[in-house]
Amino acid sequence: MGEGSGGGKVPEMVLQIRTADIKSAAPVFQEQAKNLGKALTTLISTLDGLGKPWGEDKQGKEFEDVYAPVQKKIESATGILVLGLTSIHEALVDLSDGHVDDDKLIEGMFTKVKVPHQGSGDSAGER
Repeated sequence: MGEGSGGGKVPEMVLQIRTADIKSAAPVFQEQAKNLGKALTTLISTLDGLGKPWGEDKQGKEFEDVYAPVQKKIESATGILVLGLTSIHEALVDLSDGHVDDDKLIEGMFTKVKVPHQGSGDSAGER
């Protein structure tokens, strides 16, 4: 955890989790959520802009009956992915903030505390 000889050096990571790694990963999820959201918007607007190129005849109607629900499921699933990526971003930010606090708490648990010796008047003793 630290330098055993009381060198006072605090390790960069506690519990094998580096705050810097968490903080650097969070924006990646946010950026990918934005990219996927833009792609979803483009997909929806492009497909909606095409109208019904399969036609209104019997065969076109049969195609639409199968295609339209699948299109909506794909759009919905992609929207859920966007929300998931955004949620991961937010969780990583919260985790990194909490992890910094936890590191300080844990550091305090493993730091030598100077206490006065009973009856000797010397206050430089360590426990």
